[in-house]
Amino acid sequence: MQRPVAVVERVIQAPPEQVFAVLKDGWTYSDWVVGTAHIRAVDPRWPEPGSRLYHKVGPWPLSVRDNSEVLACAEPTELSLRAKMWPLGEATVVLKLSATGDGGTRVTIAEDFAAGPLRWVRTKVNDLLLHARNVETLRRLGDLAVRREARL
Repeated sequence: MQRPVAVVERVIQAPPEQVFAVLKDGWTYSDWVVGTAHIRAVDPRWPEPGSRLYHKVGPWPLSVRDNSEVLACAEPTELSLRAKMWPLGEATVVLKLSATGDGGTRVTIAEDFAAGPLRWVRTKVNDLLLHARNVETLRRLGDLAVRREARL
């Protein structure tokens, strides 16, 4: 994997296990992954390697039906995915979680285009848009993780 197009980091005020609990719930992906419009189905083995969640990406009526596959999972510290959005292509997404020492979690998301036209048409504008998208994605993930604690 060459230099990821977008690397974003955020500290979430919840322990890694609590943040990872959101990642383990495939049905929440449309709540925190910017651009995911709808989750159609989640493999019962999610997030085991090889398992998939089936989604729609993009705004209606232009949304595309595709899936994301788990490449690797090391609970509660890492989740690697292959996110598909054909005909635009595929992205490799790696989420890493580490305890901050004060009860929080440092979450890093690194994303790179892995296949398709988006990989070939890489520009600084694309990098900036993807970076902004992932800043919002981690903000939403943090909101869900903190709310999860309030419900426990």
